[in-house]
Amino acid sequence: MSRSRNGQVIERRWKSGRGYALRFLVDGRRQYLTLGLEHDGWTRARAEEELLNVMADVRRGIWIPPARGGASSAANGKDRSAEPGAEVAALPTFHEFATDWLARREGEVAPRTVEYERWALTHHLLPHFAHTLLDAIDIATVDDYRRAKVAESDRRRTAIEVGRPLRAGRGRSAPTLRPLSPGSINKTIDVLQAVLALAREYGHIADNPATGRRRRLKASKPRPVHLDAAEPIQALLDAAATLDADTRHRMRDRHAIIATLLFAGLRAHELCQLRWRDIDLTNARLQVSRSKTDAGRRTIELLPILRATLTAHKRRSRATDPDDLVFPTGTGGQREKDNLRNRVLQPTIPVADRLLAERDHPPLPRGLTPHKLRHTYASILVACGTDPATVMAQLGHTDPHFTLRAYAHVMRRVPAERARLDVLVARRSQHTGMGTSGSSGQSYGEGESTIG
Repeated sequence: MSRSRNGQVIERRWKSGRGYALRFLVDGRRQYLTLGLEHDGWTRARAEEELLNVMADVRRGIWIPPARGGASSAANGKDRSAEPGAEVAALPTFHEFATDWLARREGEVAPRTVEYERWALTHHLLPHFAHTLLDAIDIATVDDYRRAKVAESDRRRTAIEVGRPLRAGRGRSAPTLRPLSPGSINKTIDVLQAVLALAREYGHIADNPATGRRRRLKASKPRPVHLDAAEPIQALLDAAATLDADTRHRMRDRHAIIATLLFAGLRAHELCQLRWRDIDLTNARLQVSRSKTDAGRRTIELLPILRATLTAHKRRSRATDPDDLVFPTGTGGQREKDNLRNRVLQPTIPVADRLLAERDHPPLPRGLTPHKLRHTYASILVACGTDPATVMAQLGHTDPHFTLRAYAHVMRRVPAERARLDVLVARRSQHTGMGTSGSSGQSYGEGESTIG
C-alpha cells in the first residue's frame, strides 16, 4: 500500500479480478477512486503515477470527482473518467464486508466459532454498524458502540429487577434478554477487530480502530463456578431425585440428566443428541459421535455411579431402541440447551440449597449451568487420580489450559476431600433420596443404597 501526501494506492480483489484504487483526502473529506483491473492494463506503478497526478490536482484545487456512470472530471486538461474503470466507488458497508468475512470463515475455523461470530454480528455488531462504511468506523465509533452495549446491559438488568424482563421475541415464552458482562461485550469487540483486520489487509482502511485495551471494558477474571466436593454433588443429585418423585412435576429424568452432566462431562448439545446406541452399559462406555469437532468425537469411560444410574434410567424408559433419544422431552422430541438450563437444572438448585443447609453445608455457587457441571467432571477425574492428558481426551479438549487449571485447583484441596469424591463416583449403586430409602418415594433399581 503506497502513500503520497494524504493519499494511498489500494490493491483490491474484485470478483472479476485484481485491480487498483486510490484513497485520498480533499478538503478533509475522504475520497475513493477506482482505477481498473490488471487485465485492463493497470499495474501498481501505473496506479502510483496516477496517485501523484491526482494529488497534484487536489493541491491546485482543480480535482473534481467523476460522477458514477462515467461523468468526467477535469484534471491536467484531460478526462480521468476515460481511464479504464475509473469511477468514485463507495467502500463496502460493514454489513457487506462482514457478511463476506463470515462466509469465508466457514470451513476455516471450528463450526462453534462461526456460530459465535454469527451471533455477535447478528445481535450486536450489525445493529450498530450495519450501514456504516468501513472507513467511517474510527476509534470514537468503537467507543460509542462499547458505551451503547453497557447502556443496553443496564436496561436489561433493570427490567429483570422490576419483574418485566426484556425478551428476544413476543410472548412470555420468548427467551429473556440477560445483561451482558464486560467480558461478553469485549468478545463482540474482538469479532469487530477481526473483521476490520481483514478490511485493513484488503486496503479498505488504513488502521484498525478496534485494536487495543483502551477499546475494551475492564473485566474481572470470571470466578470458577463448578462443584469440587462430594457434599454439593450429592445434594444436587438428591434434589433432582426429590423433584423426580414429586407427582406435581411431570419430568422424571432430572436425576439421570444431571448425573450424566456431572459424571460424563457432556456438552449440552451432546447430551440432547445422545441415543441409546451411543451407550454400552455392558462395557461401561459412552460414545460421543455427533460432536462438531474432531476432538469432541470421543469415547468416555463410564464411572461406576453413572453406569448404575443409566442402567436404572434405561429400565424405566419406554423408548430404548438404538436410535431412541436417551433424554427426550415429554413429547418425545429432542431437548435444547435452554430446556436443560431452565427446566432441568434451575428448579433443582433451590432444593439442593435447602438440603445443604439442613446438612450444615454452604449453598451451591451462583452461576451454576449445565456447562459448569461439565467443568465439575474435570474436577472429579482429577480427584480420582486421572492424568491431565486423559482428562483432556475425556472432555474432548484440545487446549490444555483449562485441564491444567482444574488439576491445580483440585490438587489444592485437602486429601480427605479428594478421597470423598473418589468414594462417591466409585459406588456401583446410587440411591438419591434424602437420607432413607423411602424419603424420596422413588427407587432407582434393585439393590441400590444411600450415599451420605
